[in-house]
Amino acid sequence: MMILKKEYNLVLKLSIILLLITSCKQSEPSQTGLKDVANFPIGTAVRITTLLSDSELQVLEKANFNSITATSDMKMQQILPKEGAYQWSRIDSILNYAEKNKQRLFGHNLIWHSSTPKWVIEKAEKDSLWLAEFMKEYIHKYVGRYKGKVHGWDVVNEGLETKGGAYRETIWYKAMGKDYIAKAFTYAHEADPDAVLFYNDFNIERDTAKLNGTLRMVEELKAQGVPISGIGFQMHIRMDIPDETIADALKKAAATGLQIHLSEVDIIFNTHDDSRLGGVQLYDELTDEMKEAQAEKYKNLAKMYRKIVPKEQQYGITFWDFTDRDTWINGFFNLNDWPCIYDENLKEKPAYFGFLEGLKENN
Repeated sequence: MMILKKEYNLVLKLSIILLLITSCKQSEPSQTGLKDVANFPIGTAVRITTLLSDSELQVLEKANFNSITATSDMKMQQILPKEGAYQWSRIDSILNYAEKNKQRLFGHNLIWHSSTPKWVIEKAEKDSLWLAEFMKEYIHKYVGRYKGKVHGWDVVNEGLETKGGAYRETIWYKAMGKDYIAKAFTYAHEADPDAVLFYNDFNIERDTAKLNGTLRMVEELKAQGVPISGIGFQMHIRMDIPDETIADALKKAAATGLQIHLSEVDIIFNTHDDSRLGGVQLYDELTDEMKEAQAEKYKNLAKMYRKIVPKEQQYGITFWDFTDRDTWINGFFNLNDWPCIYDENLKEKPAYFGFLEGLKENN
């Protein structure tokens, strides 16, 4: 009788352990994510300190993405805040995370007026010839350090004016003219001949004049033999931008034969004037109808990319943060918006499933 009782207790304990194991497995989020159904890389922007300090966020990031881009940590003002004082530790931590999780690291960015340190601007205003030499040294040193580790780069970011097709008159343009763009690509290619090199800009999916200006610039660079590999569409789009307009822009860009990267995707309901704190709050709450409309927009964006951009030109789609909790939109434009595929509580929105469906659905 004593033996039977012991056996019963053992069976009971094993049953409880099995039940606990099953319960734990059921509570774990699925490891099948966006990256697993896409035929091209699916990426997200990350703030590495936020990511590394949030285990729940890491689970979602690893499950869904196989490419990462730093939001700000790889920009010049972070790399070289003072003359001669290169800061590599933050990038090294991003690279370590990417390599550990078998994710592609995309470099954003090399030359951008808004991330040019104040000390560089002040020195260039006194000596424009110095700026040309500095750019060559900076790109060679930076890209060379991460040769073969950073897969591709936004070599020049936002080189055209906010509206229209004119060159933006930055410190780089004033010192070197439009040739600064060709030189930047040349230096990046010299430092890493295998890196994929992009020109990246915003509003080119809806501003026809700006798109045409971008395409003219690209064709000029190609005619000069400049090693440009691709065009980055930031794709910070609004719900009211017609899908037909976006599709037409993608067709024109794909016709260049270059790789196409949807590099900073989010979709907002409200509007803004493209300037800091320039938001216009049209909607104060997110309704179920708005959620479904956003899901349809994300779905259509994925379908357009798959249908319009030839397979060999699909560099991938990257979200600019993937949660409403971490979006840059609200702080920059002083808005309360909901542009991402996860909500403030790190739960999938209809937008997530809409995008997922767009990756799967036959065109």
